[in-house]
Formats: sequence, structure tokens, C-alpha cells
Amino acid sequence: MTFANDFVWGAAAASYQVEGAYKTDARGLSVWDTFCRKPGKVYSGNTGDVACDHYHRFEEDIKLMAELGLKAYRLSISWPRILPEGTGKINEKGLEFYDRLIDCLLRHKIDPWVTLFHWDYPQALFDKGGWLNRQSSDWFAEYSKIVVDLLSNRVSKWMPLNEPQCFIDLGHRTGEHAPGLKLQLPDVLTAAHNCLLAHGKAVQVIRANAKIKPSIGTALVALVPIPEKENLINIELARKGTFSVYDNSTMNNSWFADPMLLGQYPKDGLKRFEKEMPKFDDADMKTIAQPLDFVGLNIYRGWKVRPSLKTGAAIVPAIDGTPLTTMDWEVTPESLYWGPKFFYERYKLPIVITENGMANCDWVYLDGKVHDPQRIDYIGRHLKEYKRASDDGVNCKGYFYWSIMDNFEWAYGYSKRFGLVYVDYPTQKRTLKDSALWYKDVIKSNGTNL
Repeated sequence: MTFANDFVWGAAAASYQVEGAYKTDARGLSVWDTFCRKPGKVYSGNTGDVACDHYHRFEEDIKLMAELGLKAYRLSISWPRILPEGTGKINEKGLEFYDRLIDCLLRHKIDPWVTLFHWDYPQALFDKGGWLNRQSSDWFAEYSKIVVDLLSNRVSKWMPLNEPQCFIDLGHRTGEHAPGLKLQLPDVLTAAHNCLLAHGKAVQVIRANAKIKPSIGTALVALVPIPEKENLINIELARKGTFSVYDNSTMNNSWFADPMLLGQYPKDGLKRFEKEMPKFDDADMKTIAQPLDFVGLNIYRGWKVRPSLKTGAAIVPAIDGTPLTTMDWEVTPESLYWGPKFFYERYKLPIVITENGMANCDWVYLDGKVHDPQRIDYIGRHLKEYKRASDDGVNCKGYFYWSIMDNFEWAYGYSKRFGLVYVDYPTQKRTLKDSALWYKDVIKSNGTNL
């Protein structure tokens, strides 16, 4: 068992979750800085003020990445660290940090894959309406050009937005994430449309200004129905379900992927949201649907489906005692087969798993090590399914484990550990988990030892 010779083995993290230094060197506030200070919103009142202190410790962290043999590191840029007010005056100290970070990665022969926005929206721009403001896409384009001008002589892999389903739906409809809004559906759809415009304009900016040829993709949540039985009826049911708009929210695959990749909103969604849709014209859709080079998917789990006489499709109930991660997510390795397969069939672009991983019950043992056999088993099972997709003709280009290190897990604070590297937050001591050493061997063998 092996992957293509140019297969990309990586790990990922995000600015607010690891950097800390939230007031250092003139960084502006983000909506997450504000949200964390609202009582009851984040586990135990945790904040990203310090997080993993990656801002000061990135050289140590990159040495660990190199020790593991990572070929690539997916990172995000903090918009308010570059532009404290979201637009206008540039914070040179912020630029210097990312300049040094990228140089350090390249010195260690690690390819940087840059996400421009991973949820830390500038508070100053939220105060002007945020994603509800039609100007928000232009604000994002301005920010994108600053980053591209700085880094595109060394960075070639770009993703404008991470998981718009989450920061729109959880941030603007349910209020579970920053900025904590509970908007009505017309406003949620407006925010979604404006962030899609931001995606399109950012792609235009990258194409027009990159100093080396860019490769641009997505980093979308992939919600994966899995056929209970591998027969034609069940497979077609799961395929259809993968791209259906099945409730009054944007938490689905096609509402964001179809405009980006096909230039149109999904028909079933337009029918469902007919009375709530914002007004837009063909020019908007042309802006959104810029040519892309790969589809990045964040896949953690799926759910099995089967035919139903009443509804056409039904979710198969979990068996008693089904394996769960500490996020209470079912362990469903087949999601890394069916997700890439269905997305590749629909959009016909190479697939990169931009996030996959599990939260585990980790601690430092008496022997000074962190033993996490569940994570090793989880990654191994998922990679085998991903390889099965590759063997069946899916163009699988890379895999990024989430995350390189334990970090601030949004509303869960520091209660969930996804990392390959254990972080003792009071001391900031790093410890390679058993899974990190295992992953090192997987990378070295290009997957032949799975």
C-alpha cells in the first residue's frame, strides 16, 4: 500500500488556536477575543490569549514538524494581526512575524499551505456589519492582497476561507461560535453570499498578484453520508444526500461548494430558500466561481444511510456502544472513501484532505510519554480508506492531520486534545505523542506501512 510519489503529507493549525500573543505587537482584536469574554460561551472561560504561544515559539514548533518529516504545514494568517482595524493601516510587526514563520518553514523544507481566513474576523469590521455588510468582500480582498504581496514569492498553495459552513452557521445562526449571533435565515444567507464573494475576490487577487504560480483550493467542511450497503441503490442515496440542502441552514456541502465550483447555488436550496434569498446578479456568481486547482475537504466523520419508504432516506441509528472520540463523534473511517469519491465525481478536481483527526483522552504518563493508541488506529483506518478512494480513481493529492499540536478548540477551550504534539499549557512544554512518531514512519514509508 502506497500513495503517489508526490503525495503531500502534512499537519494543520490555525492562527487563533495556536498563536496567542493577542495584544502583542499591535495586533487588533478579533471576534473570538470578544466572544471568549462572554460568560458561558467557552468552556471554563478559556481564551486564546496565550494558547500555545506559537507566536514566540514557532521555531521550536517547526523543528518538531521537521523531526516528524512533515512535507507541508497548513497554517492560517491572523487578519487582525496584519490589519488591526481590518482595513487601512498595515501592522508591520504582524507582517514580520509571518515573514519569519514562512522562512523558517522553508529552511526546514516544509511547504507552507496558507489559509487566509480561519475564523478570527477583525472586531473592528464586525462593528461595521461584518459579513452582513456588502463591503465585506472588498475588505477581504484588500487584506488578501497585502498577504499575497508579502508571501507569494515563497508560498504557492492558498485557501481563502476555512469552513464557511461553520463560521456562518455556528457563528451567525446558532450563536455557538463567534460572533455569537442568532440571525434569521435571510440575514444568514446574506452573510453566506458575502463570504462567497470574498472567496471569489481573494482568488482573483491571488491569480493577479502571485509572484510564483499559485495553486488555489478550498477548505470546506465535508458532511459525508455513507451507504449502509455497497449496492447501487444505497450508493446513489448517499451520493444524492451528500449534495442535498436538507434543512433551513447553510450547514451542508453544496450551498458553498456549488457556487465556488459550479457557478450556481444548488437548485433544491434555491427552492427551499426562495423567500429568504438575498438579491444578487450574474456578475456576483461569476466573481464567486473562479477557477480552482483542488478541493480541500475537512472530514472527521460521517453517518450511514439507507432507503426509507417514508422519507426516501434514513440515517442508520448508531449501534449501542459505538466507538466515539472525546468530541462524542462516531468513528467512521469510510468517510475518507465516500467523501473524496463523491466530491471528485461532482467537481472533477484533485482532492486534498485539509483536515482529519480526533480528540482523544491524552495525558503525560509516568514514563514521561503520551500514549495514544486510539489516535494511531483512527488515522490508520482513515488513511486506508483514503487510499482505497485513490485506488478507485480519485485524484488524492494530500493529507493534513488536524492538528499538529493540542490547541484552543473554540467553544471547547482547552478541554479537547487533537494534537500529534502534547502541549502542557501552564509550562508550554511540548511532548511528541506516540501518534506523532507513528505518523513519522507513515510519512517516511509514503503509507506502505499502514
